[in-house]
Amino acid sequence: MRLPRSLQARLGLSVGLALTILWFLAATGTAVILRGEMDEVFDSALRETAERILPLAVTDIVGREDEGITQRLAPIREHDEFFTYVVRDAEGRILLQSHAADPEVFPAYDGPGFRQTATHRLYSDAALQGTIRITVAEPLAHRAAVAREIQMGLGLPLLIVLPIALAAIILAVRFSLVPLRRYRARLESRGAHDLSEVPADDLPAEIGPLAEALNSLLARLREAFEAERSFAANAAHELRTPLAGAIAQAQRLRSESRDPAVEARAAEIEATLKRLTRLSERLMQLARAEGGRLRLDRSADLRAVARVMVEDIGHAHAPGRIVLTLPETPVMSDLDPDAFAILCRNLVENGLRHGSESAPVDVTLTAGGQLIVANDGPVVPRDVLDRLTARFERADASSDGSGLGLAIVAAIADRIGSPLVLTSPRPGATAGFQASVMLPTEGAVGPYPLIAEKRS
Repeated sequence: MRLPRSLQARLGLSVGLALTILWFLAATGTAVILRGEMDEVFDSALRETAERILPLAVTDIVGREDEGITQRLAPIREHDEFFTYVVRDAEGRILLQSHAADPEVFPAYDGPGFRQTATHRLYSDAALQGTIRITVAEPLAHRAAVAREIQMGLGLPLLIVLPIALAAIILAVRFSLVPLRRYRARLESRGAHDLSEVPADDLPAEIGPLAEALNSLLARLREAFEAERSFAANAAHELRTPLAGAIAQAQRLRSESRDPAVEARAAEIEATLKRLTRLSERLMQLARAEGGRLRLDRSADLRAVARVMVEDIGHAHAPGRIVLTLPETPVMSDLDPDAFAILCRNLVENGLRHGSESAPVDVTLTAGGQLIVANDGPVVPRDVLDRLTARFERADASSDGSGLGLAIVAAIADRIGSPLVLTSPRPGATAGFQASVMLPTEGAVGPYPLIAEKRS
């Protein structure tokens, strides 16, 4: 038999079972004690009956004119006679008997005292120097019936009291576990990146050490993650200055050299250093996405951030290739504008890098706060699509991307509680790629019109 996994069910079952067993043992012990006391009472009644009847029987027998005649006493009214008796002489002849007495039940007289047969409990006594003898009998079935009635009287209440007791135990256990359920609710309400200490002041003393151990583990995990993010951010930041200097030296080498081979080699070094610079920037963005505060105490219009970001990317990398669509009404959100800019930049640059160069990249921010970036291009297989949010994963191994763009977007989306949705082909088409994420916004959103802008 397997115990239930619920602590409440285990406590209720164990306490209820223990209570049932203890009550059963107490009832059984009480019944045994009462049976012993009952036997003493019945034996006393047998003896008292014999001692009361014997003098009367002697008086009646001595006063008879005819000797050796059996007399059966007639009942005054009909009733159950539990005690029957016979009075005999020294030769064993029955001189007097109760109306329900069966002579076959009474064994031969063998002296005063208690006797017991298979069916009856008997007491015998004698008078007139043993010439007149009385034996009183009680059926053992009568005693057994009385014992059963006592056991039923003790046992029947269990059928009523035990269910009530079990219900009371379950309610008491449930009430006692309320602090534990509150603690569980506090844990369940936390996001995957919330490693702060969980309040546990109201927990029972038995659960307190477990909560302290959990908080200690969370503290160690938080320190480990912060150290990892700090290392990545600091390393990427410290690399910027030497990388910029190395790029400047490579550019100077290209401008000063007249040897085509040296110039080509310098150009290759410059391109490699620029890729390393972009990678360091992506690492800083990833550390910001995983460790920084993404929700602020104030709200800002995300349209302005999207417009500035798209204009900056369009002027620097893709003149005329980005189509931005914004709503007429403000899109107010408490999302950190820097985090939104990182998210938007990575999605747009991903669309420019992997999309068709002859088709624009569509960037749409709806009034409801949904950011959609779509581009044309070959269909991405489902198995590749599922891996694109992993770090250093690229759909095209030959591209010069860092493999961190969608991982950064996925990290931000996960921390704001909205999944990044990747679709290929793009909805309503047979090819292309679309990425969308729902951003936190204020208030209800209606069907506001959108304004399309082409950024060059």
